[in-house]
Amino acid sequence: MTTIFAFIGAALAEIAGCFAFWAWLRLDKSVLWIVPGILSLVLFAYLLTRVDSPFAGRAYAAYGGVYIAASLGWLWLVEGSRPDRWDAIGAVVCLAGAAIILWGPGRGAIT
Repeated sequence: MTTIFAFIGAALAEIAGCFAFWAWLRLDKSVLWIVPGILSLVLFAYLLTRVDSPFAGRAYAAYGGVYIAASLGWLWLVEGSRPDRWDAIGAVVCLAGAAIILWGPGRGAIT
């Protein structure tokens, strides 16, 4: 269960950090937006290292599915644009892939 919380926290931190740069460069917000953005990206990197996996690449690959689903949640909740059915189908496919990467046969103790 710890891995799931690390992935969710990392996704929120990464999306928030990247959005801070988006706001500065695309929405004409103050350059000061990058300060919390950088801190958020540091938190993202830290949280992703908390994933219980013997291999970084496998943790990052599985994280990708969680990131995609969380990004669609951000799209809806923060940016006010509801994901369509194709977004939802894509997210489900990505989460299924992440589950296979994490919990497939012989994966060991990723929790």
